[in-house]
Amino acid sequence: MLLRVNIFNTSSNLPLLAAIANGYFAQRELVIELQTTPNSDQQRAGLAEGRFEIAHAAVDNAVAMIEAGKDVVIVCGGDAGMNEFMVRAEIDCMADLRGKLLAVDAPHTAYALAAKKILKNHGLLEGRDYDVKLAGGTGPRSAAMVADAQLAAGMINPPFSFLVREKGLKSLGSQFSLLGPYQATGAFVMRPWARDNADALIRYLTAYVEGQRHVMNPSNRDATVALLVRSFKLSPEVAAGTYEALVAPGSGLAPDAGFSGEGFESVLAIRAEMEGPTGSVPPASGRYLDFSFYERAFAAARMT
Repeated sequence: MLLRVNIFNTSSNLPLLAAIANGYFAQRELVIELQTTPNSDQQRAGLAEGRFEIAHAAVDNAVAMIEAGKDVVIVCGGDAGMNEFMVRAEIDCMADLRGKLLAVDAPHTAYALAAKKILKNHGLLEGRDYDVKLAGGTGPRSAAMVADAQLAAGMINPPFSFLVREKGLKSLGSQFSLLGPYQATGAFVMRPWARDNADALIRYLTAYVEGQRHVMNPSNRDATVALLVRSFKLSPEVAAGTYEALVAPGSGLAPDAGFSGEGFESVLAIRAEMEGPTGSVPPASGRYLDFSFYERAFAAARMT
């Protein structure tokens, strides 16, 4: 069975690449067609329009779709947010961002909201102290920040957080250190598709869990670093740094592609604070989630 899977071209998807490379999907009679998206707006639209079956991205994008009336559901986790708050060399602290531009993918979702929350925690508000500029997903955004001196800050994850350092940018801290637990990426699908294709989704998630385990197994370190080099055209040094970020406890990949309830509560709280009226209460998390497919996949992966 062919499954079309839409992703950003970032290292958080290494478990997916590892599962393909090691035949975990093929063993379950699945053929994976990978699609990369330039930005989250196109990804959300594509999922809703049926241009692919599965999306991997920041799960706040799924929340945004559900709030917009789309019948979407999050089916597994991925990582806890490996973003670095990257700035230009002349920026020494958050206060230096007054009057500057924050580079974002989409202004009302995911890591843009996390960046705005970080700045708010340091006394800076959008529109009053700084403005935002659309610059695409992490890869295009990284290139834009290097090329455009007006783009003073942005959230960047590996391997691009390492690559932009080589071009003169620096970090004011990791998202994990600045915001704490956060459910970053995960897989989400249209709920009717999941209901009608439960067996395929379970097989997909089983292979994905095995890919996550493969990447996080220390005995596979050399092979995983080599996969990073091939997949992202990295130097061995940048690939090694990216690998360490991926397996870092707490902020890297989640064991078995698990989902952090605490981290997701943070996602919802940040969205309520940054997008809702003053005093907004975060919604209950259950309406966004269905882990019944993952639970069956996890049981199957445990038996292999």
